[in-house]
Amino acid sequence: MGSTHYMGLLADNQPWNLLLFMAVPVVLAETIAVTELAILFRRDVPRVVADLNRYAGLVAGFYFVGVVVYLTKHAVIPLTTSGGWRGWVDVVAVGFYLLGVVPLLGMSLLETRAVGAGWDDRRRLQVHATLVGLFLVVAHVAMIAGMLDPGVVAGWEPTHVMHDGSSMVGMTH
Repeated sequence: MGSTHYMGLLADNQPWNLLLFMAVPVVLAETIAVTELAILFRRDVPRVVADLNRYAGLVAGFYFVGVVVYLTKHAVIPLTTSGGWRGWVDVVAVGFYLLGVVPLLGMSLLETRAVGAGWDDRRRLQVHATLVGLFLVVAHVAMIAGMLDPGVVAGWEPTHVMHDGSSMVGMTH
């Protein structure tokens, strides 16, 4: 049994990778999603809810840009140049995780008014809500693909599986 690099990243360097690459982005995204619902369904949203939504939307995109830059340099490029991907499902998991930067950065750019400065509040809210939904879709595709065992789907099989479930590619008995 093997795992995708997505799951390996989260499992390594505990608890730091889990916090930095999963907890922080998910807490920010879930905060945005929940406060977005309050904003969409209430006419008189408490100021703290609107401010929390704006702050989380502002921070999430810029934070995730840093994650994407770091993982591209330290994982994507080395895996690509060395042929280390564990099949298509591994590429999908990592690719969709990194694709989360598009909606998150979009929200940050909306919050800074770098995008949509001339839009009315309704249009900004529609675009913001669409970006929240888009992030949830790409994040869930990444999570589902990331939890798959690459050995179950065509395209990758470890050469040797250790007793603890880890693999040593290239090692045989």
